[in-house]
Amino acid sequence: MRIRIRHDTTYTYGAPVKSAIQILRLTPRNHEGQFVARWKIDIDGEARIARREDWYGNITHHLTLDGPITEIGIRVSGEVETEDQAGVVRGTVERFPPGLFLRQTRLSAPDPAIVDFAASAAAGPQGQLDKLHALMHALHDLVTFDATATDVVTTAQEAFHAGQGVCQDFAHIFCGAARSIGIPARYVSGYLMHTGQVELDASHAWAEVHVDGLGWVSFDAANAICATDLYVRVAVGLDYLEAAPVRGSYYGAAEERLDVRLKIDSARQAQS
Repeated sequence: MRIRIRHDTTYTYGAPVKSAIQILRLTPRNHEGQFVARWKIDIDGEARIARREDWYGNITHHLTLDGPITEIGIRVSGEVETEDQAGVVRGTVERFPPGLFLRQTRLSAPDPAIVDFAASAAAGPQGQLDKLHALMHALHDLVTFDATATDVVTTAQEAFHAGQGVCQDFAHIFCGAARSIGIPARYVSGYLMHTGQVELDASHAWAEVHVDGLGWVSFDAANAICATDLYVRVAVGLDYLEAAPVRGSYYGAAEERLDVRLKIDSARQAQS
């Protein structure tokens, strides 16, 4: 599958601000089943850009802008060739042992209800992989996808008890639940191409867990499926804050408004 992506992020300020700093995790890497054919980042306005790698091996771009600033436009675009690996992720940059991803965070930490839910879902199946599939389907059945129910600071506990959330919330709950039964898990940000839908409002998020004898395996509880060739993997972390596509701050008293526009389709279909 050759996937074409265009992702526009625009920050607009109610009054000019003096300066701004943005950290972008918007550049995918090659690994088995994923090859980046072309990719570029364009910034509207004068910005100093430094490309780096974070501690997980994610490609980051640090933007520094001097004011007065009323708008920041960030556009990433490119094409990625993908192959279905049945959810198994190999050939990625791994700088830490899997045990690091047993750590809970404020966004992912389970409460007793999530711990009990995970233990119950995993009680019947034998073997880690079967337990994780059972956990994914149980979570998908329990929580309803609702794009208006939560925001980026919503915790796994809050979304779980509300019974609704977005892909970020499913990933946080799944990570916290998997860690609670002793299985390393991490948050993944990236893109998902939807059949028959090109224009999207947001990028996607799912989880990866480390299965003994198999390695890292992706689980998307929001869609109850392991990642296929419709997925483009971009960044990983313990939670959203460590893998967010764009994070930053600005100096000034103005209100900030964020607008995201995303277009994902098959490059071959687009050319035909």
